[in-house]
Amino acid sequence: MNKNSVIYNLKPKHRTKLRIFIGIRYYRSLRYLNWIIHGKKYAKMTQFKKLDYEIFAHKTPIYRKLKDVDMWLQENKAINLSIAANKINGVRIQPGKTFSYWKLIGKPTKEKGYKDGMVLHYGEITYGTGGGLCQLSNLIYWMTLHSPLSVVERYRHSYDVFPDSNRNQPFGSGATCVYNYRDLVIKNETDDVFQINVWIDGDYLHGEICSDQKNIFNMKYMKRLTKYNMNFGARIADIIRFEGKCITWRMR
Repeated sequence: MNKNSVIYNLKPKHRTKLRIFIGIRYYRSLRYLNWIIHGKKYAKMTQFKKLDYEIFAHKTPIYRKLKDVDMWLQENKAINLSIAANKINGVRIQPGKTFSYWKLIGKPTKEKGYKDGMVLHYGEITYGTGGGLCQLSNLIYWMTLHSPLSVVERYRHSYDVFPDSNRNQPFGSGATCVYNYRDLVIKNETDDVFQINVWIDGDYLHGEICSDQKNIFNMKYMKRLTKYNMNFGARIADIIRFEGKCITWRMR
C-alpha cells in the first residue's frame, strides 16, 4: 500500500443502522451537556458594524462541476449557506471567548428554511436537511489558520470523494461538520477583539476575519502556517504545516 492510498482510503467502518442511530443521539447528548456544564464563555453577539482592520479574507465558489452530483443539490446548498451565514456574520469574539460553529447556527431543520443538500454519510454521497454547510466551516477554518485565533476543536474530512474537482486548497485543509458533535471550535487567546464576517455574493461564499487593532499578524504569525511542495519521483506532494506540524498533504 503506497502513501497515497493511506491518506485517501480512510473510508469509515461499516456500522449497522441501529448503531448509527444510537451513536448519533449519544454524542449529541454529550455535546448538549458540554455546552451547559463546561463553563466556556461563548461568542454570541453579532454586530453588523465591521471592525476596522482586515486580518484575512477568502472566497470559495458555491457551484462546482462534480461527478454524479445533481445540480439541484448545489442550488439547495446555496440556500442553506445563506441561512447559516446570517447566523454567524458579524460575530465578535472577545478576548477569552470561544466561537462554536453549531452553537451559533443551531440545528438545521426544514422549519428554519433549510433544504436537502449533499452530505457525505459513511463514505457515500447522499442528501439531507442542511446539506452543504461544510463549505462554510471549511472557509472559517481556513481563515482561522491565517489569524492569531486558536483552533480548539476541528475534524477533517477522512475521505476524498472528489479528487478531480479542481480545488484550490489541498484535501484535508477543511473542517467537516455534523450537528452537533462534530463542531468547529475557535478560541480568542489574545488581548484583541476579532470578528468573523461571512456572506454570499453572486456565485461565491465570502469570508473575512477582522480585528479592532492593526495587527502585526502578517509578520509575526505567518510563520505558523507554511505551504510547500515536495517531489516524490514522478509525483508531487502539496503540504501544509501549522506551527511546524504537518496538518495535511496531498499527492498529485
